[in-house]
Amino acid sequence: MLELLMGNEAVALGAIAAGVRVVSGYPGTPSTEVLETIAKRNPGFVHVEWSVNEKAGLEVAAGAAYAGARSLVTMKQVGLNVASDPLMCVNYIGVKGGMVVYVADDPGPISSQTEQDTRHFGRYARIPVFDCSSPEEAFAMTMEAFDFSEKEGVPVILRSTTRVCHSCASVDVPEPKAPERAPGFEKDPRWVIFPRLSFESKKRLFAAEKTYAETFSGYGRNEIIGGGRIGIACGGVSFAYVMDAIRGHEEDYTVFKVATPYPFPAEKAASFLAGVEKVYVFEELDPVIEDALTMLRPAVPLFGKRDGTVPAAGELSADIVGSILGTAKAAPPFNEDAPFLPPRPPVLCAGCPHRASFYAVKQAMKGKKAIFCGDIGCYTLGNAAPLDMVDTCLCMGAGITVAQGLYHAGEEGQTFAFVGDSTFFASGITGVINAVYNKADLILVVLDNHTTAMTGHQPHPGLGITVMNEPTQVIDIASVLKGCGVASVRTADPFDRAAAEDAVKAAAAEEGVRAIIFRSPCVALEKGGTPLAVDAETCVGCGKCIRQLGCPALRKNGEKTAIDPALCVGCGLCQSVCPKGCIGKEEQ
Repeated sequence: MLELLMGNEAVALGAIAAGVRVVSGYPGTPSTEVLETIAKRNPGFVHVEWSVNEKAGLEVAAGAAYAGARSLVTMKQVGLNVASDPLMCVNYIGVKGGMVVYVADDPGPISSQTEQDTRHFGRYARIPVFDCSSPEEAFAMTMEAFDFSEKEGVPVILRSTTRVCHSCASVDVPEPKAPERAPGFEKDPRWVIFPRLSFESKKRLFAAEKTYAETFSGYGRNEIIGGGRIGIACGGVSFAYVMDAIRGHEEDYTVFKVATPYPFPAEKAASFLAGVEKVYVFEELDPVIEDALTMLRPAVPLFGKRDGTVPAAGELSADIVGSILGTAKAAPPFNEDAPFLPPRPPVLCAGCPHRASFYAVKQAMKGKKAIFCGDIGCYTLGNAAPLDMVDTCLCMGAGITVAQGLYHAGEEGQTFAFVGDSTFFASGITGVINAVYNKADLILVVLDNHTTAMTGHQPHPGLGITVMNEPTQVIDIASVLKGCGVASVRTADPFDRAAAEDAVKAAAAEEGVRAIIFRSPCVALEKGGTPLAVDAETCVGCGKCIRQLGCPALRKNGEKTAIDPALCVGCGLCQSVCPKGCIGKEEQ
């Protein structure tokens, strides 16, 4: 049946069509919709789970593949860093069932800490990489990746990028059929990684590179298109940009599409280079194809990222490619009547409990020296004015351990570490144990908004429900903290300002590792409050609520403050800050 699918949906339905039995992963934009789609469209024979982090997810997938079942694990590019420990080993062990590691890279970056090119990981781990250029290809390539993995007995990385993940195309989707029962796990020394086994496996993987490259002629869609004198080498979504940019000039170009960047199709590349006068290389993100072509010592000049012809960072586009090639079409005349769109920086939502939590800590520590170590999530936005409550942010879970480093380095004042509830389960527990064991002095603040908010409100172990909406054991954060040796654990509602500030002051008076759990649901999940309004007659225009909170529902109306009822959810934080008591319910 023909369906309009987003790229991630195409990967998901391609995996179901390929007979996947176990799907695991951790939410991360732009990869998240793959697992969610499989959960939604589960034909009944697939186990689907949000694992506590990417490392756990990859190991679950590996175990399933050991038993001969086809498995898929999903993550974004920085999540692959977390999964790199088992990733670097599983290729040495090998698999029995097909195992696909789906990784979505984020050029820009649009919603990530860093730009990172997963193709490097493929070469580093000696794991074949399939690089899809469109939703249609993502569907077909997913099935090809499973076939190749199972045939060769190795895991395969399926790489995508943001525009492929979230663009749409019509895909012919077959009715799902339950796969045959997996052959099962067979005891064998091959499943236990020992130095001698790794030594032999390394030789096998090294020798297999050439074999894989030849085998890829039937997989992954490496191809040479056209016969023009100017060569263009590209892969992934850049292929789509190139084909759009040269439309109407196709006879001038020969396009070398690299769909399997590792192992690199060297023989086909040599044939491509022999037929052109010069080569432009377009790819996201790093010069992987460019460097591979350079290694072939081409007789023709190469133009790409290395010489500055192509931008070294950020997304490409058909316009950028066209401007470099000289094929860019004239831009349409600017409409002077079109309204100017101001920049829209990211901001905590109106009514977000994190704003109240940050404000409580800030007020409780007023006049005292403190360092605030942040983490990855919505609460990273606490770094912006007027809150200014995130002094460091490195990667998921690092706020807790960075705070320890600052303390052990002799920094004066109180050190705070902020972490979200989902991030706590994903990568915070280890840092807590490290802090207790090594006698750090810090206040851990867990911002518990009952969800994984930034990536689309996925469930986590603290909620008592799985991705398949099945009830499960609730993992209580306070109990985990106490089990890790945190002696002092307090829980408060951040919108109860007095109680929240008292909890911070009490924790600040203690020593060692202590914790505060600020618990209040994400405003995107529970919005039911009545909007507040400002009494213009009593408002003195001091602007304290705006200056101290930065809530997007608050704005200036002449000399007075006003509240946008379309944004306000009636959380009451501004009401508690107003020195004149002129903020109340809208009907008042």
